[in-house]
Amino acid sequence: MYAIPLAPDAELRPLEPWQAPEFLAHMDRARATVDPWIPWASRSTDLDSARATLQGYADRQATDTGRIYGIWLEGTLVGGVMFVRFDAQAGQCEIGVWTEPAGEGRGLVSAAVRRLIDYAFRERGIHRIEWWNTTHNLRSRAVAQRMGMHLDGVLREYYLHNGVRHDEELWSLLSHEWPAETKA
Repeated sequence: MYAIPLAPDAELRPLEPWQAPEFLAHMDRARATVDPWIPWASRSTDLDSARATLQGYADRQATDTGRIYGIWLEGTLVGGVMFVRFDAQAGQCEIGVWTEPAGEGRGLVSAAVRRLIDYAFRERGIHRIEWWNTTHNLRSRAVAQRMGMHLDGVLREYYLHNGVRHDEELWSLLSHEWPAETKA
């Protein structure tokens, strides 16, 4: 197992199906703040559904089409980052994030996203990274902006969640726009 330091008291690690109990406890703490933005938050409500969420990402990892990582702060899972979609052949991927309140405001999500961007561009040869967020998720928009992403547009009433239609922003970053040297 490996861990990538994000701060002296925080690290990024793979999040796998065997960690479903820890993931479920985290989702129980995070659900109120995560559910409006991440659809699987409202579906990961018991051990079986939490394991299924993580297994879905394990299956994507096995086919090189996605992957999920957790952010641990002082040994407690407080959030994560993921390749929602990953298509090395097409040179495109999508990064997503989430966190519970205990993980907010410390730069952990931004540090983790930088790691995924570096990996996608430098190690995997990805050309375009996408970032999708609802127009109401200002914290997510701020991460996209900190990473130097460009707003490609807004898809009006793009998806239905909890009976409400939401506008979705699409941000992107191209490999030549990412600095040659970044702080990880």
